[in-house]
Amino acid sequence: MSDKKFQYSKAIALQYDESDEEAAPTVTVKGETYSADEVVKIAKRYGIPVVENPSLAKALQDTELDSEIPEELFQAVATLLNNIDASLSKK
Repeated sequence: MSDKKFQYSKAIALQYDESDEEAAPTVTVKGETYSADEVVKIAKRYGIPVVENPSLAKALQDTELDSEIPEELFQAVATLLNNIDASLSKK
């Protein structure tokens, strides 16, 4: 068994189309351990914002790929997306 330590235990990628007011964000990628590290590395390479929020990642881990996030997570994800938008507009 490998003793490799992973920086991220989970990674969840979300996609959100602001122009579609009826659509919720969807889970587009999920990864654990090695896969999580790779997801984050690729996101950073392409300039996609990366936010560490382990509790939200854990809450989203059971959401099927290409499915909208559960309604009970709308507020948490909206807060996260607003924080990303605010940080990007400062640049």
